[in-house]
Amino acid sequence: MGSRLALDDGVYLRNSVQTAAKILVVGHFAVGKTTFIGTMSEIPPLRTEEVMTQAGAGIDDLKGVPGKTTTTVAMDFGRLTLSEKLVLYLFGTPGQQRFVQVWEDMTRGALGALVLVDPERLADSFPVMDLVEQYGIPYAIGVNRFDGTPAHSVEEIREALDLLPETPVVTCDVRDQRSSADSLIVLVRYLQSRLN
Repeated sequence: MGSRLALDDGVYLRNSVQTAAKILVVGHFAVGKTTFIGTMSEIPPLRTEEVMTQAGAGIDDLKGVPGKTTTTVAMDFGRLTLSEKLVLYLFGTPGQQRFVQVWEDMTRGALGALVLVDPERLADSFPVMDLVEQYGIPYAIGVNRFDGTPAHSVEEIREALDLLPETPVVTCDVRDQRSSADSLIVLVRYLQSRLN
């Protein structure tokens, strides 16, 4: 009886699900990966957030994010059921270079990545994009619109990041479910187009 109730609460997958797809949500430090997964996940997300300590003071650049007090130290995980038969598993990676060893394991089996970028800290995105390209993962760019930042056109972002013409770029607000869903839709359509 207890397990039947658990199945009805939405935590467990439906028996009809036949396909699971792994999607990475990546980006530099403090770009909104944890927030994105929390916004999109239909289950309580797994978070490995820890309080930032003095040990990271000279390493973690808080420029542009002065109120940040926690950071992901392993990964974030969420789930999004797209249909009776298909589910997306969302894996968020840590953004600091010192956690780069986590990437190799997390990239295994990933169909694609949503690379979140902060339009005011675009240079911080290059090491992340280099890793995604190194592992051969197709990706789309999600430009997270932070409060109070000036708007840049998609063309300006594309040029600043030196993207290939086919790389999708979409603006989003990772706090908003519809906006975040739109960025995932852009990524999934891009991945589908590569299969045709």
